[in-house]
This record gives sequence, structure tokens and C-alpha cells, in this order.
Amino acid sequence: LGKKDVAAMISDLDKNSCDQEALDMLKLRLQMAKSSVKKYQAAERCVCADGRARGLFQFYGANRTGRFSGRHIQLQNLPQNHISTLDEARELVKMGEIKMLESIYGNVPDILSQLIRTMLVPKEGCEFIVADFSAIEARVLAWLAGERWRLDAFRNGEDIYCASASQMFGVPVVKHGVNGELRQKGKVAELACGYQGGSGALISMGALSMGLKEEELPDIIEQWRAASPHIVQFWWDMEKAAVDTVKTHEEHAAGRIRFQYYSGTLWMALPGGRKLAYLKPKLQPNRFGRMSLTFEGVGNAAGSGGWSRQETYGGKLSENATQATARDILTEAMWRLEKAGFAIIAHVHDEVIIEASAGHHTVDEVCSIMAQNPDWCPDCPLAAAGYLAPDYYFKD
Repeated sequence: LGKKDVAAMISDLDKNSCDQEALDMLKLRLQMAKSSVKKYQAAERCVCADGRARGLFQFYGANRTGRFSGRHIQLQNLPQNHISTLDEARELVKMGEIKMLESIYGNVPDILSQLIRTMLVPKEGCEFIVADFSAIEARVLAWLAGERWRLDAFRNGEDIYCASASQMFGVPVVKHGVNGELRQKGKVAELACGYQGGSGALISMGALSMGLKEEELPDIIEQWRAASPHIVQFWWDMEKAAVDTVKTHEEHAAGRIRFQYYSGTLWMALPGGRKLAYLKPKLQPNRFGRMSLTFEGVGNAAGSGGWSRQETYGGKLSENATQATARDILTEAMWRLEKAGFAIIAHVHDEVIIEASAGHHTVDEVCSIMAQNPDWCPDCPLAAAGYLAPDYYFKD
């Protein structure tokens, strides 16, 4: 049984108040299955004599977009920390007080999982400055598609979930205020709908656990798409430009993205100048009977490795362009930070972790450097936020 299967069975047993023994056993099974605690073992294996762990990131590890991927400890896939007493929990673990840990927190594997981030500590006399881009993918997608109201919302510092809900339902939406209950619908729609996602995408993003009903989901999708016509058009333009390029072997554009064909490969030229490759592109009928764009790549939707022919479409191409462009913005920000003398010890998705002499630099200083626009996207509304982590890394 996989984790999701066990979680579903626990939910069913909880609702039906069935066999308590079976319920307890399933809960124990779920706790023991936490692969995240294995990261402690991975850390022990890869730490060097000076206490540093190296080789944790693979350049261009994500073959489609060129983003970095994690190795060893897998910092790109760390559990969140939700407890407010991290200091106390860390001390109990360091002292080996497992009984005390269990009596206070109950679920020991869960606490160990939440403490994984805190393994990373700055060297003596230093502190961590943690900063990340705010809603970078939503900003880049709006910029690529030319969705004006979204760009204005970001430039004005608005809550994008409220702004989205307001645009979707045609009423003012204020967090914890007027029509505040609609913000949740705006949030889940923002997380799931940007790349042509349907009801399945909403569910996988937690729509049902947020309290939405399954019968509501199609309406939410339609309302989001109606509120974001330029993004929807961008999906179709991306697909048409890619298909036309494969058909004619001539260059075609979709807004700021250009498609080219040479050397038996479809190339997506990004605004920053980098190109994504789609090897041996071909038009083939899909399961719905319509012609779709396919290419050869590593891995497939089922999660297996190896080379296979893969299908793509407007939403997926838009996702590739957005994530790859966001990656290029991050790498330029990292270059500027290093040029300014900051030591980046790790980076997780759109976040950088800097080790700096205690009290010598500020969070605002780092965020202002990160939010500077590269020359090739001067009008993309970038923003960054961060916090100090004086003793160890954690998620604010």
C-alpha cells in the first residue's frame, strides 16, 4: 500500500468508527513510511570532514526546463515545519530524550521530519539570510501572456488570491474582510489553473481538503479562465506556434516566446536567450483523436525513466516557458548576489540561503538585489521577501 492509499483508508475508518486496532496499525504504518527521516542518514553519508555537505545540487537537473535538481539530502523536497517550539524540540533530539519528545509531541517521526531543515546551521559568527521570489511563476506567466490586470495587481502589491477571486466573481474580495470567503477559491484556482489544469489539477492542489465541493470545480475553472483571457489565449498561441514550426520548419512566435526548427529538434527560445529542446518532434493522433505534438524525452507521465515519446500541448508548453524563465531570473539573481559578496550556501526552488557575518547585512539588502530585473525583462514585476535565521535554517 502506498502512502495515499493508507491515508485514504485511515480517513474511511475515522469516518465510519470501525476497527480501532486496524486504525492504529494504519496510523503507525503511515508514520513509519516517512521517507523524509531518511534524510538524516543521507546527511551523515555526504557530510565532509569540515561539517559541510557538498554536491547537493545538479545543474540543469530538470531536463525539460533546465532547473536545478536535488541530490543526496534532496533539499528541493524538504518537509515543512509547523511547530512553534523548534528550539525545544531540537534540544530534546540532541539530548536523545525520545521519551520526552514523544510525551510532548506525540508523533516522533513527524517531529523528526519537521526538524530536518534545522540540520543546516551557519558557521560560528554567521547567520542565514533566507530570501525567495514572491509568486514568481504567477508573475512570469502574467508577463509572458500580457495579462494586464494581473501585472497591475503585482505592481500594486495586492494579494493575488484576493485579486483573482475578485476578477473571477466580479466583487471586491478582502482577506478576512468583505467577501473574504471567496479568497480560498481564488487561491486554489491560482495554484491549479495557470497551465490549462482541469478538475484533477484542482483536486491534486488540495481543493477538496480546502472545503470545496467536487461539483463546484468545473465552475471555478471556467470563472478563472474567463477572468484570464490573455493567459488562455497564450496556451493556444503556444501550441499553434510550436505545431506550425514543426510543420513548416520556419520560425513562429507566441508573444515573447519563439519556436525554431533545426537539427531534427524543435527549439523554444526564451526571452533571456536560452533555448529548450524538444527532440524529434512529430504530430500524432492522441487518445482524443486529434493531432497533437509529440517529442522524444526522458521519463513519462507514469513516472518511469528511460526514453519515450511524450505528448505536449499549449498548457504544458506554457508551463515549460514559465518555469524556465523563472529559473533564468533566479540564476541571474544568484549571480548578482555573489558579485555583491554574498555567499549562497543553498538554493531551494525560488529561494536562496545566504551565510553572512552576523549583523553585517540585512534581509532588505538581499531582497532588493533579488528583485532587480534582468535586462531582458525590465517590465516583469518582480518582488522578493525574506527573513533572518540566526541559529539554523527553517521555513518562516
